Amino acid sequence: MHELKHGDKVSWNTSQGRTGGKVVRKQTTPTRIKGHAVKASKDNPEYIVESDKSGKRAAHKPEELKKTGR
Repeated sequence: MHELKHGDKVSWNTSQGRTGGKVVRKQTTPTRIKGHAVKASKDNPEYIVESDKSGKRAAHKPEELKKTGR
């Protein structure tokens, strides 16, 4: 698993194709985003990312994100 930090530029797949954004934070506790349950834990963290296109936030598992630089 790769370690990402706040501000890292990343990309991920969506139903519309690949998109990009930045890491907002590493989530290690359960939370909700836009009504969706995020089942993050210390053993299975997820990253909250913000889309460059829409400004919306979503949670992604580390393996779904590809670091693209700064």
